[in-house]
Amino acid sequence: MTIFSFFTRASRAFHGSSQYSKLLVISAFSSGGVLAYADSQSDVASPIEECPKKRVLVLGTGWAGTSFLKDLDASKYDVQVVSPQNYFSFTPLLPSVTCGSVEARSIVEPVRNIVKKRKGEIKFWEAECIKIDAANKKVFCRSNVDNNLVGNREFALEYDYLVIAMGAQVNTFNTPGVKENCYFLKEVEDAQKIRRSVIDCFEMAVIPSLSEEERRRNLHFVIVGGGPTGVEFAAELHDFFVEDLVNLYPSVKDLVKISVIQSGDHILNAFDERISSFAEQKFLRDGIDVYIGCRVVSVSDKEIKMKVKSTGELCSMPHGLIVWSTGIMTRPVVKDFMEQIGQGSRRILATDEWLQVKGAQNVYAIGDCATIDQRKIMEDIAAIFKAADRDNSGTLTVAEFQDVLDDILIRYPQVEIFLRSKHLRDVKDLLKDSQGHENEIDIEGFKSALSHADTQMKSLPATAQVAAQQGAYLSRCFNRREYCTENPEGPRRFKSSGRHQFLPFRYKHLGQFAPLGGEQAAAELPGDWVSMGHSTQWLWYSVYASKQVSWRTRYLVVSDWTRKFIFGRDSSRI
Repeated sequence: MTIFSFFTRASRAFHGSSQYSKLLVISAFSSGGVLAYADSQSDVASPIEECPKKRVLVLGTGWAGTSFLKDLDASKYDVQVVSPQNYFSFTPLLPSVTCGSVEARSIVEPVRNIVKKRKGEIKFWEAECIKIDAANKKVFCRSNVDNNLVGNREFALEYDYLVIAMGAQVNTFNTPGVKENCYFLKEVEDAQKIRRSVIDCFEMAVIPSLSEEERRRNLHFVIVGGGPTGVEFAAELHDFFVEDLVNLYPSVKDLVKISVIQSGDHILNAFDERISSFAEQKFLRDGIDVYIGCRVVSVSDKEIKMKVKSTGELCSMPHGLIVWSTGIMTRPVVKDFMEQIGQGSRRILATDEWLQVKGAQNVYAIGDCATIDQRKIMEDIAAIFKAADRDNSGTLTVAEFQDVLDDILIRYPQVEIFLRSKHLRDVKDLLKDSQGHENEIDIEGFKSALSHADTQMKSLPATAQVAAQQGAYLSRCFNRREYCTENPEGPRRFKSSGRHQFLPFRYKHLGQFAPLGGEQAAAELPGDWVSMGHSTQWLWYSVYASKQVSWRTRYLVVSDWTRKFIFGRDSSRI
């Protein structure tokens, strides 16, 4: 057969074939080469296009939002982030910024530095969310960049999943004069303003034309709120004065006064009472005045008026600077969203145990802007009993109770707290009679045994620790959404069949610190451990250094602490 006839027959076979793809390989023995020819018919269907990624829109870059973004697998979603600040700030060190122990830039990390290290692309816009349209799954935003720049500052974003992590704002309790005459300590900008104002108070106090009364007023620093932030600022301010400013302003060293006003019975009342007592005694030794059981009723540019709760007496005191640190409240944009979804009567946005906003599908809220509305076990007690009573006998045996025990403890964490409060090792102990014998129990006995469990429910504190854990938990749910749809990992659904898709959020308390000045601190550690003194301050240094969001900020914070020990704090007004 000639080469020509071979190609002729091969061409007929090739074009007459009914296969979609044909391959002709010709060996050229003379050259040892291989020639491959492939062809596809024009009517072949194009490959199936990938489904577009679900859009995840995150509002806020505080502790909750940043923790969510750090752990999220962004390759699975189209992730967009909106925040009025293009940085994350380590807020527990804000009191240190007010007095120069730590510089402001040492505790902030640009958001773009954080998101660029993630797997997948994350889009970020520095803008403020002005409205959430729950019905149309749309968010309206406005850029807060300088107005002198050209372009439309307002834009809208659509979402499939919305994560609200906007935090909260300072609660003034509608006290007259607070917004006009007080400083807040919630953002980095607040700490910088306080730092400049503290120096202004001292510079003004040494002006020759002032009377002693005017100097005393300018150097009276008042802190409203005896929580961790207020107490730590008072301690930082006292250290700043006795370690640095007393040498720079010796003529007014005897005129400085620091006062803390607390409406409760003790400062640091969220801590162990031993810590509260230690802090009050420490402040007494340092000459810091603490006014317990007093509520501020008004603030002017010259004086602050307060009411003593026990006697109803009104009293006032002059001031040079007031820092207001009394708690938080819901932001207006979140309040408007709550009105849309039927939560208008609530003070704070409510989520379920999986951090999904109640009344809004595919909307989640984490951090200070929301609270978890834990379901009461008494609401489901009949369904639990029915699910456990497999033989429909009307009573539960220990074995039947044991079958649903793990799901009860996961779904209703208040039951575990209730058992600890009763010093019971297991829920099965609830089935024992007075002689310690295990008996079968009917529905009424079951209700009676668990009737007080819901009294142990408590709201989680609005702390960075809670927000960070919620962000990490929610990112894990998003990363495992596809897998857990096919393989649910949550507890049993007592009122229906199957299991919940995810395990509910469970907060793990890792302890809390309260720096008290003079290189002393107090700490409440897991296991009801309490530590106070100089060694606790060094523990505080190590923990806060390790918790920094990057190696850059970790290095800067440690460098600032070292500089403070060697050269003291900087008193420049910049």
